[in-house]
Amino acid sequence: MSRAVLPLIPVLLLAGCNMAPAYVRPAPAVPATLPTGEAYAPTQPGVQPGLAWTQLVSDPALRTVIERALANNRDLRAALANILSARAQYRVQRAAQLPTLSGDAGANVTRQNESYSADIGISAFEIDLFGRVRNLSEAALETYLATQEGARATRITLIAETATAYATLAADRELLAVSRQTLASAQRSLTLTQSLKGAGLSGGLDVYQAQTTVEQAASDVAANVTQVAQDRNALNLLVGAPIEDALLPTSLDSLIAGVARVPAGLSSDMLLQRPDVLQAEHQLKAANADIGAARAAMFPKISLTSAIGVASSALSSLFTGDAFTWSVSPSASLPIFGGPARGNLDYSKAQRDLALAQYEKAIQTAFREVADALARDGTIDAQQAAQRRLVTASQRAYDLSEQRYRSGIDTFLNTLVNQRSLYSARRSAIATDLALVSNRLLLYRVIAADQ
Repeated sequence: MSRAVLPLIPVLLLAGCNMAPAYVRPAPAVPATLPTGEAYAPTQPGVQPGLAWTQLVSDPALRTVIERALANNRDLRAALANILSARAQYRVQRAAQLPTLSGDAGANVTRQNESYSADIGISAFEIDLFGRVRNLSEAALETYLATQEGARATRITLIAETATAYATLAADRELLAVSRQTLASAQRSLTLTQSLKGAGLSGGLDVYQAQTTVEQAASDVAANVTQVAQDRNALNLLVGAPIEDALLPTSLDSLIAGVARVPAGLSSDMLLQRPDVLQAEHQLKAANADIGAARAAMFPKISLTSAIGVASSALSSLFTGDAFTWSVSPSASLPIFGGPARGNLDYSKAQRDLALAQYEKAIQTAFREVADALARDGTIDAQQAAQRRLVTASQRAYDLSEQRYRSGIDTFLNTLVNQRSLYSARRSAIATDLALVSNRLLLYRVIAADQ
C-alpha cells in the first residue's frame, strides 16, 4: 500500500494554492461613537452594552411566556432546521476535500477457469492544486455560520416581539378599562342632564351633548374588546400555544418595573457583534471564497483514480504476496474554447460586491436603530411624567366643572370638554407607558448582547 501512496505525495504537496482574495473586514461606514445631544441621555464610559433577556425581564409571568415561546415558536423551529440543513451541506462539501475509499470483492467462475479479486480504491478524487474544492468548502462553512447568526437574530427578535406583544395586550386591557369607566361616567352625566331637563333646568342641547360622549365611549369599548382579543391571538401565535388567564399581564406599571433599562455604551463597535451584522459578514466571506473557487476553475482540473488490491486465479492464493496489484490513473481537463469559467468568475465578483454593500448597509441600519432607540430612551421619562401630571390636572378640572354644573354655576359644555380632555389624557398616558416598555425591549433587540 505504501508504494501506491508514494506517487501521490508530490501532487498533494502542491495542493496549497489558494486563489481567493485575502479577506479584510471592511471599515464600518458609521461614526465611531453613538450620537449625543439634547435627545440623548448621558452615557457612562466603560459601561458594558446590552443585557441577556433573563436580566432584562424580571416579571415572572412574562418570563414564563417568553420561555414557552422559545420552546414552541414555529419560526424559531424553522430557523433551527435551516441551521441543520446548512451544517449538512457544509459536511457534504467538506467531504469533497478527502478521498473516497471504496472496497470491492468478486469472483468469476466458469467451466474453463476461475478468478478472484479484492480491491480498495479511490474513485476520481480531485487533486485540489488551485484551491477550488477548499474554497467551495470555505463558502459552505461561512454559509453555515451565517445561518447560525440568522437563527440567533430570530431568537432575539422573538424574545423582543413576545414581550412587546405582552405589553401591548396590557396596554389595550387598560384602554378597555378606561373606556368602560368613561362610559359609566358619561352615562351618569347623561342621566343627570335628562333629570335637569325634566325639571326645566336644562335644555335638549345638554342632553344630546352628553349622549355624544356616551356613544363615543360605547364605540371605544367595542373596539377595545376586539383589540384585546386580537392581541391575545397574536401572543398565542408567538408563543405557539394558548396562554392561560393566570399568565396575562396585570398592568403596565408592573411591566415597567419588570423590564430593565438596557445600557448602550459609547462606541459603535458593539454593532459589529449584532447577529444580523455577523450574518452579513459571513455571507461576505462566503462570496469572497466563491471568487477563489471561480478563479481555480479556470485552471486544469486534475483527478486521480487509484486502486490497490489482490487478484488470483485461485482463492487459496488470493492473499499471497504475488497476488498484490495496484494502479494509479491521473487525468486532467481544461476547456480550451468557450465554457462558463470567465462568466462564473465575473458573477462571483459581482456577488461579492453585493454582499459587501449588504454588510455595510446592515451596519448602517444597526446604527440608526440604536440611535433612534437611544433618542427615545433619553426623552421618554420626561414625557411620561408630563402625561401623568396632565391626567391629574384633567381629573381635577373635570371634577370641578362637574361640581359647578351640578350647582348651576356653569354650563354643561365646560363639563363635557373637561370630560373628553380627561379621557384623552388617560389614553395618551397609557400610550406613553407602552412606548416606554416597548423602547426598552427595542434597545434589547438592537443592541443584542443576548447569547
